[in-house]
Amino acid sequence: MSFKSTLARHQSMIEGLFTLEPQVTALIERIKQCLDNGNKVFFFGNGGSASDAQHLAAEFVVRYHKERRAYAAIALTTDTSILTAHGNDYSFDSIFDRQIEALSKPGDIAIGLSTSGNSANVISGIKTAQKYDVWTCAFTGEDGGQLKHIADDCIRVPSTETARVQEGHILIGHWLCEALDEDSPAIS
Repeated sequence: MSFKSTLARHQSMIEGLFTLEPQVTALIERIKQCLDNGNKVFFFGNGGSASDAQHLAAEFVVRYHKERRAYAAIALTTDTSILTAHGNDYSFDSIFDRQIEALSKPGDIAIGLSTSGNSANVISGIKTAQKYDVWTCAFTGEDGGQLKHIADDCIRVPSTETARVQEGHILIGHWLCEALDEDSPAIS
């Protein structure tokens, strides 16, 4: 496989993202309302998607480009003591559930990242969030898997290739950060 063919597949995925504009625009409006109301955004996933969850939560809390207020965001993938205790005492399939139960309140947003849309613990986390009146969004690949039927919204990156899907998730996540920066007053 050549570098050129990888770039061509990446470019094809990016061109497919244009069709998601109305959905992503609606998501940023929902996130702005959530944060303006004093609520928070949870991000979670497995493997590379866990890293993406951490990356996006960091951009929300610290900053993206602009010096602005911190946004309340939490990556449910970072507390190794909670994750390992839950995995040991209960199950890996419900590893995000207790954190959502402990930390969420109505008006929050839970964003679960799963390239296949079929990750058992992401599905369980989305279902748990819904029990607590938390609005849910899944970031998946083209098929959407089970999450397209479970989450309140499912943003499906137009690719079946894991790497391209993850690239799409980060591109969308970075746009969310840019949109938040645009609307937020600068601080000094």
